[in-house]
Amino acid sequence: MKFQLKNTIAILAITFAFASCSNTEDTTTVNELDGITKFKEIVNATHTIELYAHMGYLEQGFNEISLRIKDNTTGEYVKNASVSWLPLMHMTMMTHSCPKSEVEKVTTAGTLYEGNIVFQMAQNATEYWDLKIDYTINGTNYTATSVIDVPASAKQRVTTFTGSDDVKYILAYVEPHHPKVALNDITVAVYKMESMMSFPIVDNYKVKIDPRMPSMGNHGSPNNVDLTQSVVDQLYHGKLSLTMTGLWKINLQLLNASDVVLKGETVTDAVPASSIYFEIEF
Repeated sequence: MKFQLKNTIAILAITFAFASCSNTEDTTTVNELDGITKFKEIVNATHTIELYAHMGYLEQGFNEISLRIKDNTTGEYVKNASVSWLPLMHMTMMTHSCPKSEVEKVTTAGTLYEGNIVFQMAQNATEYWDLKIDYTINGTNYTATSVIDVPASAKQRVTTFTGSDDVKYILAYVEPHHPKVALNDITVAVYKMESMMSFPIVDNYKVKIDPRMPSMGNHGSPNNVDLTQSVVDQLYHGKLSLTMTGLWKINLQLLNASDVVLKGETVTDAVPASSIYFEIEF
């Protein structure tokens, strides 16, 4: 009898422990906004669209942008919207767009949507960017538009040029966000300009890199790996070797699928830098 009682108590204790763990897991809340900061609200008659970024602001170059849609009446965030966006640069004599991704839901049960936009030029005193967001909720279409701030980046993070094939290309630095004295993973986005409104991703090219420190005799670094395209995210990935802190110029060459150099020069004593490059300082 005592043996049975002990067994019964043990089973009840185990059951309670599992139940407690299960309840703890069920009540765990994931913070969707961890690591991102709101920098803008765009309001229409029905909703408030909140825009977020890792840095808490936008800048010239590649920008990862998240958004949430809040119902102005209930204060609840929408979980079932289909979202698209259109950034437009309003210049003195023309209007054009820029490379942009689709807007996708982060998690099924969450309220956050995300994508990226590459602003290839910065705003100035007379020219500006706005962002138009179109979205559909339960079969009803909505839209909201607002001017957005896109200042120049402190270092060159995007380069636009015409290749030897007479195609206009845009190369944008994506990562590392926080470079280290190490062999870093480097990511670059490559686009071409089909029209003032169309900037598709370029497939199966190669981006060669040669990082140099201009202030330190223009020395380079070992073990860099040129960038090739990933089938997963369509971006270009490689390895960037940084041997010390300071200002680095990442000299670039863009090669097509036949390994023909379309733009950029090999760094030599006579040619200290390529005509296309990125800058990072840490």
